[in-house]
Amino acid sequence: MTENNRLPVSFQLYSSRNFPPENQLTDLKSIGYDAVEPRSIDLESDPEEFRRKLDESGLSCFGFHVPLDDLEKDPSLYADCAQAVGATKIIVPAVPKSERMVQPEFWIEVGAALMRAGEKVADRNCKVLWHNHDGEYARLPDGTLPLDRLFEGAGGWVGFEIDCGWVVRAGASLADELVRLQDRICAIHLKDISSCGLDIEDGWTAVGDGLIDWPALVGPIKQLKLDHLVVEHDNPADWKKFASRSITYLRGIGL
Repeated sequence: MTENNRLPVSFQLYSSRNFPPENQLTDLKSIGYDAVEPRSIDLESDPEEFRRKLDESGLSCFGFHVPLDDLEKDPSLYADCAQAVGATKIIVPAVPKSERMVQPEFWIEVGAALMRAGEKVADRNCKVLWHNHDGEYARLPDGTLPLDRLFEGAGGWVGFEIDCGWVVRAGASLADELVRLQDRICAIHLKDISSCGLDIEDGWTAVGDGLIDWPALVGPIKQLKLDHLVVEHDNPADWKKFASRSITYLRGIGL
């Protein structure tokens, strides 16, 4: 925990992918962030160099995102990356839309693939997590949720990085999901939904500037077994403004 018993706050580097990478880490530190959550392409070519940049900027890394196909092919590579940068969470962010199927068996097998990868990296002090979008809340023909079928196949090996914005955009109750899945949730994406519609910044906004009632969620979030929080925006017009407004708001409500 940080001072005042507040969790460290991490910044998902996907949020700033469309901007020049120079000085992003030092800028994030100066804004007040404690860590970053990179994508595998940010670090896999030279994880030691990425760690050096983290150390120079004073930031940490709790976890990173990697495509499922890549993780399945070489889980030891990503365990190596995790150890190099000090991370313990290897997070699979999605199944590409073109590959998704509506059969429950498909999602059960996705979970099983995550479980197999998780078993292979567990002895390296790494845990595999799933990160949701809205598709996991679109009911299958049998009435079940893809997310539940995925976790059915995953057993107890796989954790969950819940993306708050996508849960709400899917029409599910975020408060209910934070309680229902509290034993599975290991990380959380704090992402807010804009009132301006999808045409502006893909419908996202800084945390606290949107439609989600964050003060009502502080209690459920604090009940989770988290070691950090993650801020994300899929397409900000100004990543620094987004980063600054979000962390200022979160600290103001006690997160």
